[in-house]
Amino acid sequence: MSAEAALVEPSRALRLRNGTHATHETLDKRIMSADPFGNLDRYAAFLKVQHALHGRVERLYLDPQLGALLPGLASRRRLDRVCRDVEDITGKLPSPVSEVDEPLDVPTALGWLYVVEGSNLGAAILLKTATKTLGLSEAYGARHLAGHADGRGLHWRNFTSALDAIALTPEEDERAVEGARQAFAFVLDLVEREMPHV
Repeated sequence: MSAEAALVEPSRALRLRNGTHATHETLDKRIMSADPFGNLDRYAAFLKVQHALHGRVERLYLDPQLGALLPGLASRRRLDRVCRDVEDITGKLPSPVSEVDEPLDVPTALGWLYVVEGSNLGAAILLKTATKTLGLSEAYGARHLAGHADGRGLHWRNFTSALDAIALTPEEDERAVEGARQAFAFVLDLVEREMPHV
């Protein structure tokens, strides 16, 4: 490795990953401790968490300023699919998520979007488990876990390429990492409330 290569800054996506690794690991372990695919009631609790998260970020996916920075952002939203999954499993549509008043600045919002988009990358394993243990599919009960037609990997790389290309100051980059940490903490709090340990 050349001295120049050693001095190259890691990508924003990598900095976000490194800055949230411990929190991400804690969340993953906590979710699995609730055995979300053990039965339909546990899976319904998992969907409740998903609904709250996707409801929380829905406005970010529809934000014109963020959409200009991240092409195709609105097409990535999954709230509608989560709602249909909830209806499949519980027989009724979930109540709308209450609006969040606090505005998020662009760097913080980018951190939240990084977390939500990253969850779709890991959803491949969850979809296989939901199919195997509960008989769910991309067409029934597990729509929000489905990958993009282009493939999860390419879809993720397209997102991170656009994310990495956004011009931010070092201080704004720190706010993006903090936004990602906030998103993980938000989900962990939901899991603690909605998904008891088995």
